[in-house]
Amino acid sequence: MLVSVYRTVLLASLMLVTCQLSLQAQLLQMPDNGNNLKCKTSRRLAMTDIDITWNAPGAKGREGKIWGTPIANYGFEVLGYGSNVLSPWRAGADENTTMHFSTDVLINGKQLAAGTYGFFIALYPDSCTLIFNKNNKGWGSYFYNSSLDVLRVSTVQQKDQPISIERLAYTFNKHTKSSVEIALEWEKWRIPFTVEVDVIKTGLAAIQQQLSGEMGFDPPSLETGARWCLQNNVNYEQALSWISAATDPQLGGVKNFNILSTQAGLLRKLNRNAEADSIMQAAMASGSVQELHNYGRQLITEGKPKEALQVFELNAKKYKGAWPTSAGLMRGYSANGDLKKALEQAKQAVQQAPNAETKRVMEDAVKKLSEGKAL
Repeated sequence: MLVSVYRTVLLASLMLVTCQLSLQAQLLQMPDNGNNLKCKTSRRLAMTDIDITWNAPGAKGREGKIWGTPIANYGFEVLGYGSNVLSPWRAGADENTTMHFSTDVLINGKQLAAGTYGFFIALYPDSCTLIFNKNNKGWGSYFYNSSLDVLRVSTVQQKDQPISIERLAYTFNKHTKSSVEIALEWEKWRIPFTVEVDVIKTGLAAIQQQLSGEMGFDPPSLETGARWCLQNNVNYEQALSWISAATDPQLGGVKNFNILSTQAGLLRKLNRNAEADSIMQAAMASGSVQELHNYGRQLITEGKPKEALQVFELNAKKYKGAWPTSAGLMRGYSANGDLKKALEQAKQAVQQAPNAETKRVMEDAVKKLSEGKAL
């Protein structure tokens, strides 16, 4: 009986301790006091996700009294409050400012591996040094450890702004296909830097990862991935296997102009020209009037005017009188130097034009060819 009572008391005590530990681990969340706003911003650059988190202090009438003061210290200083290490500015307030990059990137031309970093800035009156540090869980920079620095980017020039920014913000600007400018903006300072990605490398890795899953059984996805490789001159062998799978009837694949022309293009990249020619013939046999026209124009762009004219002639024979067969012949003859025939086809294209805007373009072509100028 006593053993049973002892076990009951022991069990109750353990449950009480467990409950207390659980409550301690789950601290009650309270509303922010509004002094330093918790902020997040993100941007996708090609296939790279960029995420920034920070606490945004306000200027609060302290214009001219922020930079080079205890609010945003210059260089490296011992900050006190238990800290005894030389520390840079935390690039925000309260907890670490962090930056996450889902792929490898370049920061002002310097390599930074994918990951989440604590972000600090060593400020100076006429320059700044950006610091990316492995510790992304710290409280500001009070316990900054320089041995955990992964990258420092020096000589970043801050720029004065005409209008004071009340709340510290991180903004994205000048977005291109492969780069974006990130800028810290607060009070009248603006500290910009450039993030660049290898679009081909990161794009291919993302496509390969997606096609290794369920999308690897989806013909449209396989076709899209293969065409991207062809357009970007990369990964020909694997792309050829993708486009071949896209024609597999067991996957619901079909052999249409887009799939077959992509397959032929990849074979040509691999110098398998006889196979490419055979498949391209099958593609043209199945092509619509617009698909054949676009292919002919592509050949002109690739510097193959004779082959282009053959495609335009096939299109005109197959789709007699349909738009844009005469426009295609016009471009084919012009590319081969026969401006007389090109002018004849241009005049017919004016009559075939499906709308007023297209008719005006064809009339301009007639005028140019009449003056003896190639298109």
